[in-house]
Amino acid sequence: MCAMIYVVSTVLGYVLTSALLLKCPALLHRRKRETFLGKHISHRGGAGENLENTMAAFRHAVELGTDMLELDCHLTKDAQVVVSHDSNLKRSTGVDVYVSDLVYEELPPYLCKLDVTFKRECVCEGGEDKRIPLLKDVFEAFPETPVNIDIKVNDDTLIRKVSELVTEYKREHLTVWGNARNQIVQKCYRENPSIPVLFSLQRVLLLLGLFYTGLLPFVPLREQFLEVPMPSIMMKLRDPCMYKPYLWALFTYCSCPALGVLSRLTLQGLLCSHVLFFFFFFCPPPYSLVHC
Repeated sequence: MCAMIYVVSTVLGYVLTSALLLKCPALLHRRKRETFLGKHISHRGGAGENLENTMAAFRHAVELGTDMLELDCHLTKDAQVVVSHDSNLKRSTGVDVYVSDLVYEELPPYLCKLDVTFKRECVCEGGEDKRIPLLKDVFEAFPETPVNIDIKVNDDTLIRKVSELVTEYKREHLTVWGNARNQIVQKCYRENPSIPVLFSLQRVLLLLGLFYTGLLPFVPLREQFLEVPMPSIMMKLRDPCMYKPYLWALFTYCSCPALGVLSRLTLQGLLCSHVLFFFFFFCPPPYSLVHC
C-alpha cells in the first residue's frame, strides 16, 4: 500500500508540475528577446508570383509588405554563395549542371517559366530578371528585412561562408538559418550560435515526443523557430505519397491536445509561395528557450 501511495503521489506530482510549467514556462526557462516578428514570410521570394529566388521576386515581396524573405543557398565552384533552391539546375534553367561545378559567371539564367512546386499545374512566368543572385546581393538590397536561409547541402564551407556574410552585414538579429536535416542544423549552430536556428525534422519529432510524455517543460532547446508545413499544401505536391511518414507525424502534432498548445503560442508568421496565400506556420517553440 505504501508503495502504491508513493507511485501515485510521484506520478501526480510529475503531471501537476508538467502542467504548471506548460502553462507558465517562465518559471523554469528564460525567454529570449525577439528581435523581429514575421507574420508573413515569402517562400523563395513568393514563388507563385515571380520566378523563385530572384531579386525581382524579393523586391516584389518587400514592396507588398512581407515581413520575411525565405531563400535557399548553394556554393559555386569559385566559393560564391548563391540563392538557388536546386543543386542541379536542370529544372530551373534547362541546363543539366550542378551549381558547384560552375563559377558564378557561368551560371545559366532561369527559364522564362517555372512550375510552382507546391501547387499542381501552376506555372509562374518571370520578367527580365532571370539571374541567379548572390546572397550578398539580397543582404545589400534589403538591409532591414529578416531573412530565413535554408542551407541546402551539408557543406562546411557553405555554412562558414553564409555565417561570414551574416556577420559582415551585421544581420545576426535579422537572420534565421537551418535545414530539415539535423546534422546541418547542428553545424550551423556550432559555426555561429548568435544566429537563430530552425528545428530540423528530427528535432520536431523529438519535440512531439517530449510534449506527449510531459517532459517538454524540463528540456532546454537551442532552436528558436519552428516551421510546420500545412497538410493541405503538402497533399498538393506532385508525389505526396513519399511524404506519408512526415504527414502522419504532422497530423499527430497538429491534433488535439497539441493543437491547443500551438494555438496559444504567439504566432511568429506564415510562409507563403504566393504573397497572399499561406502554407507554412512559422512560430516559436512552445517554451522559452535557453542555450544548451
